[in-house]
Amino acid sequence: MRLSDLGEKEIINIADGSRYGDLYNAELMFEERTGKIRVILAPEHKGRISFGGVREYVHLPWDCIKKIGEDIIIVDTTV
Repeated sequence: MRLSDLGEKEIINIADGSRYGDLYNAELMFEERTGKIRVILAPEHKGRISFGGVREYVHLPWDCIKKIGEDIIIVDTTV
């Protein structure tokens, strides 16, 4: 699967039902040596407007991904 194929998929946490938006709004951290994705940094939506453009991020290790479906990426943060 290409990285561009992941972009429009919504990230959902099955542990608590949190929705982190799509991967286009997230940032990715890569393993420098291998180029593999290590962490997804998903913007945390708390329903508040952030002043000054400061964003809070949720760190989602690549290992917590349970399933990449047609429209969503399912993660479990209890692992």
